[in-house]
Parts: sequence; C-alpha cells; structure tokens
Amino acid sequence: MNEHSMVLKVDGISKRYGGLQALDQVSLDVRKGEVHAVVGENGAGKSTLMKILGGIVSKDAGAVTFHGERTEFAKPQDAMAAGISIIHQELSMLPHLNVIENVFMGRMERKNGVVPWKRLEEETRKALDRVGLDVNPHSILDTLSISHRQLIEIAKALSIDASLIIMDEPNSSLTESETEQLFDVIDGLKAQGISVIYVSHKIEEVIRISDRISVLRDGKYIGTIDHADATADKVIQMMVGRELLRERRETHEIGDVRLRVRGLTGERFQDVSFDLRKGEILGFSGLVGAGRSEVCRAIFGADAFTDGTIEFEGKQLYFHQPGEAIRHGIVMLQEDRKKLSLFMGLPISFNMSIATLPRLKTPSGTINYRKVSSVVEDFIDQLNIKLGSPEHPVSSLSGGNQQKTVLARWLATDPQILILDEPTHGVDVGAKAEIYQIIRKLAANGISIILISSELPEIITMSDRVVVMHEGRVTGILDPDRITEEDIMSCATGTVDESVHTALETT
Repeated sequence: MNEHSMVLKVDGISKRYGGLQALDQVSLDVRKGEVHAVVGENGAGKSTLMKILGGIVSKDAGAVTFHGERTEFAKPQDAMAAGISIIHQELSMLPHLNVIENVFMGRMERKNGVVPWKRLEEETRKALDRVGLDVNPHSILDTLSISHRQLIEIAKALSIDASLIIMDEPNSSLTESETEQLFDVIDGLKAQGISVIYVSHKIEEVIRISDRISVLRDGKYIGTIDHADATADKVIQMMVGRELLRERRETHEIGDVRLRVRGLTGERFQDVSFDLRKGEILGFSGLVGAGRSEVCRAIFGADAFTDGTIEFEGKQLYFHQPGEAIRHGIVMLQEDRKKLSLFMGLPISFNMSIATLPRLKTPSGTINYRKVSSVVEDFIDQLNIKLGSPEHPVSSLSGGNQQKTVLARWLATDPQILILDEPTHGVDVGAKAEIYQIIRKLAANGISIILISSELPEIITMSDRVVVMHEGRVTGILDPDRITEEDIMSCATGTVDESVHTALETT
C-alpha cells in the first residue's frame, strides 16, 4: 500500500481501566477515501479506541500516526484541529440551540464581542449542502427529526475540514429510508477523499457500506478483511470466536389461545385483530411508524384505545395502567430501556427486583433483603448476566446485560405474556444469540411472547407466526410457511397479495 494513501495508522495501542484491560496491543490503519468498519461485541474495545483517536481519553502505550505525523491528542479540540471528528451514538448536540450554534459549538467566533452571524450562516449552509440537507440554519434543533440531527452532526464535521470522520452507531435511530440517505452521504464523503471509520452492530450494513472491516475481540485486534471477502458468517465468527446458530428454531407444542384482540383502535392504529397462544412467539413486523409498539402499549395499559376488545384467558379486560396488566401476568420490555425501563444511576439489584418488591416483604411489611438477594442472584445465574457486583450501577453494564437486567425484572413477576419491543436493539451479536436462547426457552416453558422487531432475520428466525402492520393496520398474519422476507415486505409496504392473509380463528 502506498504510504501516502494512508490517513491513519494505529500501532500497539493499549489501555487499562483499573483491573480491566480495555485494549491490548491493537493495530490497524485507515486509507484515504475509504470506509473502514470497526466491529466487535460490547466490551471488545471499540469505544475506547475511538475515544483515544478523538482525544477523549489517553492511551497507556502505542502510537497514533495521522497523515504521516505521530500525534498525541490531549483533548478533543486537538483531534478536531488535526481533522478528526467523532459522531457519537448519543448525539452530542444542544437541542435548545439552533443549527448554526450547534455546527459551530465550541468554535463560535466573535469580533469585538459580536458574533458574525451572516458569515456563519453562509458556512453552515455550505456544510448542509455537502450532506444534501435543506433546513433553515436558524431552526431550533429540537424541532428537527433524529435523521436531520444526524446529518447536521456530519455537516459539523465537514465544517472543520475533517479528513477522518468516526461514526459510532450512526443509524441506530434512523428509519430504513433515512439509513439509505446516510449511506448516500457516506458515498459522497468517499468521493471527496474523506475517510470514515464506521462502528456498528449491524453486520449486513457494515458489509454493504465498508471497503474493509477490522474486528476487535476482548480488547485485542483479530484481523481485517476486504469487502470482497466479507460474509456475515465470517465476520460474526471473528467477533465471537465461534459460529452462531442462525437457522429457524425447532418447533414445540403451542397451546390454546391465551390473548384475543379484536378491532383494537387507537390514535395510531385501527381495527387490529389477532390471537396469541400459549407458548407461541408471535412476531410483529412492519416499517417504522406502522403502529406495532402503540398496539402493544395499549394492551399493556400504557396507552389508551378508543374501540375494540382484549380478552385474556377468556375474560374481557381493559387495563388503565401497566400495574394492572402486570398483576394479571402481562409485562412489556420497552424499546428505549434507558429512558423507559432502567434507573441508570441505581444498583443492578434494585433495577432487577423493583417489580417484585411487594412480594418480598416480611410479615411486618418491611423488605426482606435476604429474599431480594436470592432473587437477584438466581436471575444473574439464569440469564448469565456479566457484572462486577449487583450493587454496581446498572449503567456499568454493557447493552446486552442491561437488557437482560430488564428481562430479569419482568421474569421475576412470573408472567404469562411477555411483550418484547426491539429486545436486541443496540446489543452485540454474542448477546443477541444469548437473548434468542432465553426467548426460545421461555416459549418452550409455556410463556406467550409478542416479539416486535425491525430486523427481518430476527423475525424470520424466531417467530411461529408473524403479524405484519402497515400504517396502523394489520395487512397480514403469516403462518410458518409464509414467513419469508418477500411476504413480510409485501405486507409491510401495503402491496400485499391477498393469498398472504390467514383467517383469524373464530373459536
């Protein structure tokens, strides 16, 4: 390789946090105008490496060479000044400020105490044009969509003339069409000679968008493969050190109807009907905004509905709040675990046991902490939750172990129906495989499961039947022999063939 085409070279980078070796002699390089993906399970060291490159944390050993010069970035401003920009998964923007202020955050110039707004507006428009975004530079960020904010982050990177842009899970909150727009922008960056480090859990997309893929595992560099040689199985095997089971699960006995929904109608869904049987995994598929989560939140008592009926074990019920559903044995693991499920600063043990504390009291009404500890230890063992101590904050856990913590909370209530809304969102492939095994075991033990997922392979692999929604309506209920990508997308886009439908049971 021509040395002049190399933008970044990392040699033997190591970093330790206390007793944890986060990075151990990691080396890789990035070429001019290439998309270089960095993948690995949670805890593999990806974020630590990116923080070192961005001047956010210091390295213990090794060297970073950027544009042929050995560099040391003591702070993020040093990396930005050199031409490296990081777009974090959690967007580092201020929603109450306008686009100009966010693009020039930390770089706002003043002349005699006056901000040159006209010039900054012109430069902001030029940066927005480079990512194909047509928004008013004076718009308050909070009024714009997540995808627009993501593109504004990229525009901000371009405004500092970055030659290397690091994207950490850049499309985790984007729809399919917005992701396509992001990929178009990345292609445009490549054409301009700008290099991109692309960090993602979505292996199929990584293979599609990347020129090369480097794999980290347990803080070590495993290898780099070219786009032409990359397959999902090969990348995953490098990531986890083993092959993962990807075939359809074995079928097991499915019982009688446990939940019957008829004509359910609310603000964002209309006339939704389906049955859920004992021990069944019922997939819910559809494009973002189809109404899947809203239907399930209505069943769970988190949202109201205006018409229709819900029958549970043959009795018609209406839950005014989630607590009523939980007492009847219906629980829901919601998509945004950090905002809707977890108390991030509180201990793992508290997060895991909070739903069952009323059952864990002494006769005098105080909490029986011995029972609490027993329940917590039992589920840590059952779900293989990797942690330092149950008393550490839940924020110390990886995404997959946070998800298992929420799952443990609900399983401790002995549910009969478990609603899972994007249960593997933001977790790595190894944790994803473990969660799949847990779901399958729960179904085999007779728990009825509604699985909402935007990942077609997940729906196809895990579901006994699939309910597909489009614009708030059910457009198909697919039996096992019709659970294919073609039939699901036909229903999800509203172009369904009538033969795809299956009749609802009338019993």
